[in-house]
Amino acid sequence: MLEPVKVGILGLGTVGGGTVHILQQNAEEITRRAGRGITVTHAGAKEINQTHPFRTDNIVLAQLTEVVNDPEVQIVVELLGGTTIARDLTLQAIANGKHIVTANKALIAKHGNEIFAAAQKQGVIVAFEASVGGGIPIIKAIREGLAANKIKWLAGIINGTSNFILTEMRDQGREFTDVLAEAQQLGYAERDPTFDVEGIDAAHKLTILASISFGIPLQFDKAYTEGISKLTAEDVHYAEELGYRIKCLGIAKRTETGIELRVHPTFVPKTHLLANVEGVMNAVLVQSDMLGQSLYYGAGAGALPTGSAIVADLVDVVRSLTTDPGNRVPHLAFQADALSDFPILPITEVESAYYLRLTALDKVGVLAQVTTILSQNGISIEAIRQHEPQGGASSVSIVLLTHKVLEQQINQAITAIEQLEGIAGKVMRIRLEMLTK
Repeated sequence: MLEPVKVGILGLGTVGGGTVHILQQNAEEITRRAGRGITVTHAGAKEINQTHPFRTDNIVLAQLTEVVNDPEVQIVVELLGGTTIARDLTLQAIANGKHIVTANKALIAKHGNEIFAAAQKQGVIVAFEASVGGGIPIIKAIREGLAANKIKWLAGIINGTSNFILTEMRDQGREFTDVLAEAQQLGYAERDPTFDVEGIDAAHKLTILASISFGIPLQFDKAYTEGISKLTAEDVHYAEELGYRIKCLGIAKRTETGIELRVHPTFVPKTHLLANVEGVMNAVLVQSDMLGQSLYYGAGAGALPTGSAIVADLVDVVRSLTTDPGNRVPHLAFQADALSDFPILPITEVESAYYLRLTALDKVGVLAQVTTILSQNGISIEAIRQHEPQGGASSVSIVLLTHKVLEQQINQAITAIEQLEGIAGKVMRIRLEMLTK
């Protein structure tokens, strides 16, 4: 039996602890799969606490740079988060000839092109399964399991915090701010929840999924991002009434003119599989030409689910240590010299159906004016609901569902509607996707 492979971990948080636990708990099984043992010998953090639990695991606690420069460490597991120190240390480790395993979606989405180019030059592997979907093996499924397929589109619930908030808003009829406060108390949301609730975290993950699905460079800066903070209990209620549920989806779609890359709240038919993914769970639906639809569901975060993906990557790297670098699975699924320059479409060129909610003064003719504006912009209505004013109110809520239309057309119509004297405030717009084919 070969000597165990020595691993250094950057970041001593929850996921690092989960990774060490799994390697120890399932050591025999992992060795049987990898062909040799995998041992964490070094660990580092921005601030080292000598009483940290890692101290009891025969692991040398060291400065971050000491871990990436130590000649004994063969694989570096990067769990620092962020994109500054993490990028520098990752590139330094690669320059030292070390393989990388990371759970850092922001690092890959923003700097992956640079990191993969450096890794290819050095003949090392960068594995990033844990960066998307926690423990769900979605990277491997798309990159390897669906290698015979042309991916048409994918849609995913890839942020558990947003999904928890939307589930609670629907089940309890509560407003966004109330549920967000609870999510923070439960530890599902950070003190600054911006990355989660404004769709940035999901956009990082979607950027990675789109790249491996369509063979394009990582282009996070071109992803359209819209969060859930403007949603109201009223919108969630109307969705149910109309036969839909609101989910914050990451959608990547191949079209004839370019790639759609967008994160936003979405009306989904309530009978659809994705509509029934609840709480903090994640799920990704992939539409490919040969297999058709396939769904990947599971825990999107947590010490053991994420640690499971990290250890799986460690096993893959260990199996590949003796392979010719030119014959390894490409980082972004397609050969590095075969990536496409197919453009990312601006959101104005994306086609979707829409839910529109507007507040109209309770007087004759306002609805007729609204429908005229929609017609003038080439927008046809699928359904319309007008709710009677409550308690002598002078305004009513009007809810419309449209057929599919270009975003730029709906933008023009909304601008014109908001200028009507009979309309109060802004029009609420949520995209609608059937996700059938």
